[in-house]
Amino acid sequence: MQNKIQGVYLVTDRPLCIHHCLEDVVRLSANGGVSLVQLREKETPTREFLELAIHLKKILSPFQVPLLINDRVDLCLASGADGVHLGQSDLPWNVARKLLGERAIIGLSIETKEDWENLQKENPNPTLDYLAVSPVFDTKTKTNTKPAWGLAGVQWLREKTTLPIVAIGGIHLDNAKDVIEAGANSLAVVSAICSAKDPKLATETLRNLF
Repeated sequence: MQNKIQGVYLVTDRPLCIHHCLEDVVRLSANGGVSLVQLREKETPTREFLELAIHLKKILSPFQVPLLINDRVDLCLASGADGVHLGQSDLPWNVARKLLGERAIIGLSIETKEDWENLQKENPNPTLDYLAVSPVFDTKTKTNTKPAWGLAGVQWLREKTTLPIVAIGGIHLDNAKDVIEAGANSLAVVSAICSAKDPKLATETLRNLF
């Protein structure tokens, strides 16, 4: 695991791409210095999801920006993406590591303190590339989440782990600096970039907070 997780992390949401198509949002964010892009497609048929992943991988490759796939280890393998982001109900992270190999980027959502405690019981030194605090704040872009962690929750996890922390949920320019100061290495944003009139500028503005 040689991956350094830091900076702005775009999580895609096609319905929120109101000024530009998804491909243009991804390209513009890459021009703006995004560090990671996660393709999240909850309702998309598998074949369409695969084609989209391959297309985005081609867009991001010249920028050397990793593409992660949300949930789907099979589509990560099939598309040649750089890794996966896993939730608590997805394929176990250690199984994903065996399938994807040691060079893949694997992140895991931590939704409750119990999730963290269970991870510690399972493996005190997990071969994960990051932990995602989810959600930091209440968000409309994902409705099936547990209660928000808040800044205190980010600080709590920061004190528990040396792994990079990705903060996700309700993060925008007005609260981003506070989240970084609480201990987040990376900010995962959805609407702050997807819905921006200028995704490149939105990415640059967030990146400059680090």
